[in-house]
Amino acid sequence: MFDGNYLEAEQIGIRCSIVRGGSSKGAFFLEHDLPPKGPARDAVLKRMMGTPDVMQIDGLGGTHLITSKIAIVGPSTREDADVDFTFAQAEVARDIIDYSANCGNISAGVGPFAIDAGLVRPRGDVTLVRIHNTNTGNILLAHVPMHRGRAKVKGDFAIAGVPGTGAEIFMDYKLTLGAKTGKILPTGKTVDRMPLDDGSVIDTTICDVASTTVFVKAKDVEMRGDEMPDEIHANRGLIQKLLEIRGRAAAMIGFTGHWTKVEQESPFLPFLVVVSPPGSYKALTGVEVRAEDMDLKTRFIFMNTCHTAMAGTGSMCIAAASRIPGSVVNEAIAGKERKHTLSMGHPSGVMHVRVISHEGDTDAGVDFETLGFGRTARKIMDGTVYVPTSDQY
Repeated sequence: MFDGNYLEAEQIGIRCSIVRGGSSKGAFFLEHDLPPKGPARDAVLKRMMGTPDVMQIDGLGGTHLITSKIAIVGPSTREDADVDFTFAQAEVARDIIDYSANCGNISAGVGPFAIDAGLVRPRGDVTLVRIHNTNTGNILLAHVPMHRGRAKVKGDFAIAGVPGTGAEIFMDYKLTLGAKTGKILPTGKTVDRMPLDDGSVIDTTICDVASTTVFVKAKDVEMRGDEMPDEIHANRGLIQKLLEIRGRAAAMIGFTGHWTKVEQESPFLPFLVVVSPPGSYKALTGVEVRAEDMDLKTRFIFMNTCHTAMAGTGSMCIAAASRIPGSVVNEAIAGKERKHTLSMGHPSGVMHVRVISHEGDTDAGVDFETLGFGRTARKIMDGTVYVPTSDQY
């Protein structure tokens, strides 16, 4: 396909599947169908997605970050995994493709995709797929229910942000502690006092489980905690403050040389999550979300955009931080009964994750017996995506 003869054609065709994983949707590829990793692959993926363009009108992207995601899957290069999975986030309006982190929602589609593509042999009623995420070097464990030798689709498991129900895929993230930095608490502190340009000083917790995330209290950034994405996006002063916090956190852990350069040097990580105590509000669907159904409220910010639901890796970092005494997240759930689940309110409803922790020999003083969440996934389409030929690839 990329042997040098393709330039004789105006377009090249690449096998592609469109898969919904959790509350995100992406283009899934077999690795050998793409150019080797590097500038040529980046150019192909951006052109395929229609990036950069606010409408992504000339590609597969759906104008939102959660529909501008890519999964590249192939045989594993590690003995302790079944497949390698590389996640790519294509920006919408900016000419950026980022490989710095994993996506928990998209990762939920990797197991079913790998089974149906013949990369993993089906085993019984539930097939365990060991996924090596090349972005972080971590192993993810996907428990995929089966139906007649293929990944099961139908079921009664529902997740907020996705219509209907499906078969539950349990994603186990307990092997992702220190995903990017090698430490649960990259700064060595449970709470960092962060001075901002406006003269204020706020409490933050920087935690690295599944994906590196900086947590702040809603009241410290003049938020209620129940804002919907459009209200957040319309508040340019708030977006700028959140960008500064994310940038300063990135500089503290070596992701960027100076916080003002974070957009160029680390546009994806760290994520930022605004947390607040439980409270009732109306979800994007118009349904009332009750305070008694959650342990805390959360708003997940990535690439200066508020997620319409909750990122899978973000939920894992929230769950882990909730069990670290004194952290910003732990304070937000103060007084709540300690259970084996954590329920977090987000713009589309409530996400429930499983977390069982105990004292452990880690830098945060806690270790995890269980750290995971249930998702659903469904293949929407198999086909060929066409990309105009270019001397870039």
